[in-house]
Amino acid sequence: MNYKEHITIVENWPKEGVQFKDITPLMANGEVFKAAVDDIATFAKEKEIDLIVGPEARGFIIGCPVAYKLEVGFIPVRKEGKLPREVVKVDYGLEYGENVLTVHKDAVKKGQRVLITDDLLATGGTIEATIKLVEQLGGIVVGCAFLIELGYLNGMSKLKEYDVLTLMKYE
Repeated sequence: MNYKEHITIVENWPKEGVQFKDITPLMANGEVFKAAVDDIATFAKEKEIDLIVGPEARGFIIGCPVAYKLEVGFIPVRKEGKLPREVVKVDYGLEYGENVLTVHKDAVKKGQRVLITDDLLATGGTIEATIKLVEQLGGIVVGCAFLIELGYLNGMSKLKEYDVLTLMKYE
């Protein structure tokens, strides 16, 4: 399927010079969204995963239906101050600034096989931070899956040690 046909490019958003890739038209089309989820689920099933982990908020949108389809758990990675129990955290850089990500300290058990999902791989900062959290808890990141890769931002360079699926790439 040509998923790019279902992405809307928004010029100069959220700031001048940025071409934002809007996934909401893809999600609004049930058949196309299902196909994307199915493609990621097929990739995940081959990895024999125990959990899906996704950073907020769009990692939830991608990861939850994949987790549901595979009948595995979903673990949310959230910005600091959003989780109610004891957390581990990591500072990271992203396209437009700095941030902190957290996950519950008991969310991933040692040796669990994890697939990390998100809508977009840009500079790789968010996913690199998510990987650090999973590995800090003893999880094994067996792959990462994205709807979109922005190749010109070179985020894949931070994921060389991991098996990565992207459903579409913009150069």
